[in-house]
Amino acid sequence: MSSPIRVVVTGAAGQIAYSLLYQIAKGDVFGADQPLILHLLDIPPMMEVLGGVVMEIMDCALPLVRDVIPTADPAEAFKDVDAAFLVGAMPRKQGMERKDLLSANVKIFKVQGEALDKHAKKSVKVLVVGNPANTNALICAKYAPSIPKENFTAMTRLDQNRGRAQIANRLKVPVGQVKNVIIWGNHSATQVPDAGSATVDLGSGPVPVYEALQNDMSWITGEFITTVQKRGAAVIAARKMSSAMSAAKAAGDHMHDIWHGTAAGEFVSMGVISDGSYGAPQDVIFSFPVTIQNKEWKIVQGLVVNDSAKPLLEATGKELLEEKTEALEVLINSLS
Repeated sequence: MSSPIRVVVTGAAGQIAYSLLYQIAKGDVFGADQPLILHLLDIPPMMEVLGGVVMEIMDCALPLVRDVIPTADPAEAFKDVDAAFLVGAMPRKQGMERKDLLSANVKIFKVQGEALDKHAKKSVKVLVVGNPANTNALICAKYAPSIPKENFTAMTRLDQNRGRAQIANRLKVPVGQVKNVIIWGNHSATQVPDAGSATVDLGSGPVPVYEALQNDMSWITGEFITTVQKRGAAVIAARKMSSAMSAAKAAGDHMHDIWHGTAAGEFVSMGVISDGSYGAPQDVIFSFPVTIQNKEWKIVQGLVVNDSAKPLLEATGKELLEEKTEALEVLINSLS
């Protein structure tokens, strides 16, 4: 076995972490032969609950877990970590706008960026799950200037998984047969789910999803997009709580692919620092299709974006620029 890696999960006493920690500790994310030291960060009032989570991890008797460090101190939480799941954030409640989240959460991610900068390995891979994830990732990266910006990613894998599941359900095939669904832009209601490059295996090899759906453009450009865009709100309306199990699965999927790479001919969606590809604004965290090798992502180039999607990409880019401006204003005002 290799030597243990250190993995931090923030918001470790919360709902998403409760599902995520088991996946990590069992070996689903970093590998079945990769020992782990888990750093669990939460706020002081949650330490008793976190103690219960630590007991449960112990009681799972998982052989990969070499140590568990529960803490409310960011310096201890981020010390020498190889991978970071930034889950802890104020959750969105029913009737709450994303902008309400921004002012509360941007300060949290400034502090965590500073702690990563000071204490984490410079090679750390950081996944931001807490919403608004794209802008939180941008702020976190800004306050960790000694860590490459490319090491900070935001989670749109949940949206990609939702899109794959909608197509699989429509075609009555197992979801594993649907590949290369894209999420463009922001993890918000302006995101652009795109089946234009997706394929499905109907039994005799992959064919374009458009072909399998017989070019049912009214569904592809209508219900498919709106269902994925509004799925988070639908879950909140039904559960009275935000997505947890599916968000944890997506976070595990995202970090697994960073660690192990993408399969040949496949790409995944994640929020990464934009270089302006596909007309996206630069220097925001924008979701693109990427391939990954040796823990480094690369934006897939040369894909066709349908004319109907282009104004949607413009709108989600505009929202990200607005969020960036608003987040920076919150931080400036908090210093004055």
